[in-house]
Amino acid sequence: HSQHPRNPGQRRPATSVHSAPGCPGPRVPRVPRAGAASPPREQGAGKDPLSRKADMLVRFLLEKHASKEPITRAALLKIVSRKYEARWAEILRRTSERLQLLFGLELREGDAGGRAYALVSKPGLEGDGGDEGPPKSGLVLALLGVIFMKGNRASEEEVWEFLSVLGVYAGRRHPIFGEPRRLITQDLVRQKYLEYRHVPGSKPQRYEFLWGPRARAHTSKMEVLQVLAKINDTVPSCFPQLYQEALLEEAARESYTGAATVASAGEAAGPSGAGEPSPARVGRGRRI
Repeated sequence: HSQHPRNPGQRRPATSVHSAPGCPGPRVPRVPRAGAASPPREQGAGKDPLSRKADMLVRFLLEKHASKEPITRAALLKIVSRKYEARWAEILRRTSERLQLLFGLELREGDAGGRAYALVSKPGLEGDGGDEGPPKSGLVLALLGVIFMKGNRASEEEVWEFLSVLGVYAGRRHPIFGEPRRLITQDLVRQKYLEYRHVPGSKPQRYEFLWGPRARAHTSKMEVLQVLAKINDTVPSCFPQLYQEALLEEAARESYTGAATVASAGEAAGPSGAGEPSPARVGRGRRI
């Protein structure tokens, strides 16, 4: 009996990403483009202006971090422009959250007056081989989220479309993740976070991504849904179908855990009956 009530090989219909009433519209691409190897002309179409500005700051900060150039408040404000200067605090909050969530970087003030900033690396995914590269936990959870959203199996085109929204493109070296194609088709597959496999019968050959065994063992649909919600500046319940499926999985996990606990307790009691102490406990004080 599997620990997690999920059949990774079974595909349900891709879930709509339409938001619940009162929630902001989704910012995950709905229609994948074939061969999304180069960035679209206009990033963030459909996003609200503050999120567009936050995405622009993220890309700028990553470039400065990679080149080890100083980061000044004046340069960031120039990107934000006068029109949105009054919303600077909110834009900076969203920028900081994206950097931390997806790239494992913390934005800190570099001086007491707040005129300069610095990016500091945070610990990565536990056991992901931190000495092999940058923190990947946020990116992994985001990838697992898009696979979940697409029916537990996402085509390679759908994954690249999603990554392009985050500024990660096939064939373009990323300042934090290095070569993205190698990262998602080799490194994360070797580390068992993702499965990357050929779609049987596809002509020309197509590939798809599924959750790997390590992801199934150490994360949940609710956890990845929370990451998707943060990317969209909203909450998990704003994606009703996904949220319901995540709740059902949590309930099934709790039910399985409860049953396993009862079974374990029964085994510990042994065939001699619950009222008789096991030989190992005879003569010992009561255990608390």
